[in-house]
Amino acid sequence: MTKDKFEKTHEQIDPQVQERQPGFENEMAPEPIYDDENYKGSGKLEGKVALITGGDSGIGRAVAIAYAKEGANIAIAYLDEHEDAEKTVAEAKAYGAQAYKFATDISQVENCHQLIVDVIAEFGQLNVLVNNAGKQFPQDDFLDISPEQLRETFETNIFSMFYLTQAALPHLSKGDSIINTSSVTAYRGSAGLIDYSSTKGAITSFTRSLSANISEQGIRVNSVAPGPIWTPLIPASFGAEKVDKQGGDTPMERRGQPSEVAPAYVYLASQDSSYVTGQAIHINGGDFISS
Repeated sequence: MTKDKFEKTHEQIDPQVQERQPGFENEMAPEPIYDDENYKGSGKLEGKVALITGGDSGIGRAVAIAYAKEGANIAIAYLDEHEDAEKTVAEAKAYGAQAYKFATDISQVENCHQLIVDVIAEFGQLNVLVNNAGKQFPQDDFLDISPEQLRETFETNIFSMFYLTQAALPHLSKGDSIINTSSVTAYRGSAGLIDYSSTKGAITSFTRSLSANISEQGIRVNSVAPGPIWTPLIPASFGAEKVDKQGGDTPMERRGQPSEVAPAYVYLASQDSSYVTGQAIHINGGDFISS
């Protein structure tokens, strides 16, 4: 990984707006950096099976690739971004992993339970659950947040974590790990993403509370709180001008890349973090966060 490689990622980009959440990586220009060629696996996750929601693209794809490099077998859950999911599976397999994709809407409890059934049927085990899928719908006027939007945001971002974790927990054992994707907005708020940042705050509390609840089982629960990362959610959420300026107001003056976030998920899934639970790792280009 070179400094210049990532400095160049905040250059002028072609105007782009996607019309649907959570977005398509294959339509982005430039393509996010999801595989850091200088990241070398060392067998940290050998023999483990990981389920990653939102694993077709963005941070989820980068995590899937990093886990594959570390020896894990991969299940990704996604909504209907089939082309993106196919690419993620192919990339993971190229690193020697078994990898399967499952198209489902995890905002619905019955789908979450079926997803876990399918993963266990395919792999025979589950060791790492990465609750990563999410949606956001910007609204500058708080009064414009409709009940329908509020419901969709909460069902996708936080209800699904309850559903999936409850379904997965009977299959997890001592040494296994649950990792939840939070956000910098959980800690500093967001005037235009009130419902989204509220779900991320809930995820932070969920992580802390669940970690205490199941600590005696030896299952660790942590979160990662990214800042402005170049994922499909960005052009699917904002206008072209805001997309172009993403990350420019951070101390590092650039957006981050999914490959810069993925190693935190490796750390939290591996025994390197055996004395870490209930915590959040902040990856946000230098913003100071008091948690």
